[in-house]
Amino acid sequence: MPQEFKHASHDLTSRLPRGWQDQILAAAAHADVRDFPRTPVLTREAERVTSIRRGRVHADQVKLYLPWLYRLYRGHFLELAARTANEPVSPARDDRYGLVLNVQHGTSMRFECHVDSNPLTGLLFCTDHPEGAGGELVFGHDPEASEVTAVERDCTVIRPRAGQLIIFDGRRHPHYARPLRCGSDLRVVAVMNFYTASCPEETRPPELNRHLYGTS
Repeated sequence: MPQEFKHASHDLTSRLPRGWQDQILAAAAHADVRDFPRTPVLTREAERVTSIRRGRVHADQVKLYLPWLYRLYRGHFLELAARTANEPVSPARDDRYGLVLNVQHGTSMRFECHVDSNPLTGLLFCTDHPEGAGGELVFGHDPEASEVTAVERDCTVIRPRAGQLIIFDGRRHPHYARPLRCGSDLRVVAVMNFYTASCPEETRPPELNRHLYGTS
């Protein structure tokens, strides 16, 4: 049955350090840009889609280039995530996937349609995209939606605004990021995994780490 998508939203522009966007964009220049194969277990892409081109600044790079963001993930952002749950919330112990940057440049990239394995996800939008510019985050209301067109039939759409943090449970809402409309545009979002007492980090499917890192 269709389920209403709910999320918490926080405007953090006054909380982020001076020049934060410039630092984010400098880190985004180091993104690993390639055709990423579909993610096992979590993908909701159509069978014909075997890979999707996008960019990623991996977690070790984020920790190196943006130490203040890493501290916020384990500090203030964690506190905000805890407000959405009726149980203890924790960041990922494994730094390989706790906090990454997703990067889209131009019109040929988007982010994979998928569901989450972690009970809470935090997204900090790092770039602004006006209405009609693309890059929107789309959440399907049908938990069984299995491709982009199905997600788009009944959905909640969130337009990226720099400095906005959203926190949500994406396990029952297939979601993806739309392509940008302009070839010169850049979209950057910081993605954070959080876990709860009822859904701890140990529930993360081992296939994900083998897919991403070659080892669980």
